Amino acid sequence: MAFTIPRVSVGTAGRLGKISRLGWLVIAGSVVLLLGYNSCTTYVRPGEAGVKQSKFGLHYVGVGETMHRFPTNLQVLELTNSRSETAGEDVEGHRQTTAINIQTSEGYNVRVDATVLYRIVDPLRVIQTIGLGRLFEDAAVIPRSAQDLRRALGELDAEDFYKGTKRMEKAHDAKVALAAELKDKGIEVVDVYVRRYIYDSRYQQAIEQRKIQDQTVYKNEAEAKAATAAALKNKIVAEGAAAVQVELSRGDAEMKKLEAQADLYRRQRAADGDLLVKLAEAQGTELENQALRGVGSENMVGLRMADALKNTKVIVLPTDGESGMNPLDLRALLRRFDVGVKP
Repeated sequence: MAFTIPRVSVGTAGRLGKISRLGWLVIAGSVVLLLGYNSCTTYVRPGEAGVKQSKFGLHYVGVGETMHRFPTNLQVLELTNSRSETAGEDVEGHRQTTAINIQTSEGYNVRVDATVLYRIVDPLRVIQTIGLGRLFEDAAVIPRSAQDLRRALGELDAEDFYKGTKRMEKAHDAKVALAAELKDKGIEVVDVYVRRYIYDSRYQQAIEQRKIQDQTVYKNEAEAKAATAAALKNKIVAEGAAAVQVELSRGDAEMKKLEAQADLYRRQRAADGDLLVKLAEAQGTELENQALRGVGSENMVGLRMADALKNTKVIVLPTDGESGMNPLDLRALLRRFDVGVKP
């Protein structure tokens, strides 16, 4: 077999060598620029503040200087032993530490879960008074928060934790104390919350028993108040019914009184009317008598007699002769009717 070896001209090889050297120069320059950029610049993300540290006393950003970044958004400190909240450590701006053990004024132990909200307002002040990095959490916020909460809540009795007003007042006192301590360090305390409290087992049993007794007392008091209210209601209902009955009786009496007055008025008016009629009749009779006694009275008497004899059968009997009848001769009338008469 025969092989043919390609021939390369001298001019072409020289040009390839120049191109290779130029490529290496470009690559080397890019690497130097990238390294210089990364070493001389630092990206400050949104929600962060940058503080430049000069290691050589220089005042320009360059080789020998470092940019320290601090968060300026809201930071959350959780003081709790709850496992369900450990996931918050993976969230930026969220830090968790152990819960606070409070010894009350009575000597009982209470474990408190609390939340502290804060933000960094002066990063330079943080560096000057506390230090670099996240040292502001471990050296300032965490120990001072626990200390102020323990001092404020330790003034409460064990039972005072049940009283929301007192518990919130002491949480506010802890916030005020913590804010005063961290203000000069460039940190602003936004708020402090007491989220949960857990008594030790012996006091928990005692307080639960006491609460049951208190609830029993409240139940009895409520039942007594309900019975009193029911008695008062029944009394009011009875008084109302009696008042209604009194008013009804009064109404009946008033109605009977009005009826009696009306009947009396009616009888008086009737008596007055009868009197007037009687007087009118008497006056009429008197006038008739006067008329009968006056001139022409015989004619009037005759007319009256005619009226009296009206519809009366008239028998004409002879008064003289043998068959005549004298109404004044009683003996003759008796003999006519065959009645025995002594001579």
